[in-house]
Amino acid sequence: MKLLLKISSLIDWINERVGHGLMWLILAAVLISAGNAIVRKAFNMSSNALLEVQWYLFSAVFLFGSGYAFLKNIHVRIDFLSNRLSPKTRSWIDIIGIIVFLTPLCLLLIFLSWPLFVNAWESGEMSQNAGGLIRWPVYALIPIGMTLLLMQGVSELIKRIAFLYGLIPDPLAHGEHSENAHAEQIQEAISVHITDTSRDKA
Repeated sequence: MKLLLKISSLIDWINERVGHGLMWLILAAVLISAGNAIVRKAFNMSSNALLEVQWYLFSAVFLFGSGYAFLKNIHVRIDFLSNRLSPKTRSWIDIIGIIVFLTPLCLLLIFLSWPLFVNAWESGEMSQNAGGLIRWPVYALIPIGMTLLLMQGVSELIKRIAFLYGLIPDPLAHGEHSENAHAEQIQEAISVHITDTSRDKA
């Protein structure tokens, strides 16, 4: 379990960094959208390339942010029902959901989207709009985004199991899902495990 908790901490760190980077993509999308609107109104000009860049950035935020949203526990839940359940019951529901629904869905989307990316890459597929962009970058967002979500699913699965074994506090307590807090919890669990192992050997 010590190794699994380290893997979970690494995955959390990756999606945390990705999430922070996406904030800049949102700013870029807003600036490009505003600039495109100003140019269109002021000079009666428009650029399909800039319009598609906005779509690409929005797609990146949506797909890459799915793992970050899972990390922060901000995906849609039926809160009035979830809050009535015990922490262990919620953890069991999450474990079943990750194994039965999330993992197969991510694997299916990765499997189906990868050929689209490869074909667009090899053929140099372009947008049908005049002055549009190449298509393979937006196709690549799907398997990458689903991989990040799948990775976070693995991390959450590890944390739910660790909680059920009493190794870490409830990851969903008070709706907080702070990277620093969980990193400290995982480090403490690893330290306790190492101490117990040393005592057993002694």
